[in-house]
Amino acid sequence: MATLGQDLIESANEALAIARGEKVPAKSIAVEAVDVVAIRKRLGLSQQAFARKFGLSTATLRDWEQGRRSMDRTAQALLKVIDHAPDAVERALKLA
Repeated sequence: MATLGQDLIESANEALAIARGEKVPAKSIAVEAVDVVAIRKRLGLSQQAFARKFGLSTATLRDWEQGRRSMDRTAQALLKVIDHAPDAVERALKLA
C-alpha cells in the first residue's frame, strides 16, 4: 500500500512528465464564463438570499459581481448548474 509521500512523489513526477510533453494530461472540462448577476436576478434573489440559498459567502458573491475577485473552476461549475437546475442544487444542499 502506497504512503501519502509516495503518492505525492508520483503525482509530482506525472506533472513533470506532462510539462515536458512526455505524457498527456487527463481530460479536463472547460467551463464557460458565468454571469452570476444575470442568474441571481433571473431567480429574483438579493445577493444575501442567493448566497444563503446556495451556501456561498455574500462577500464573495459581491466580489464576483463587482469584478474584484475571479471565480475558480469549481465555483463556475456550481453556478452553471444553479443556472440550469436551481431547484436540484437547493434540494441537494438541504440533504448535506
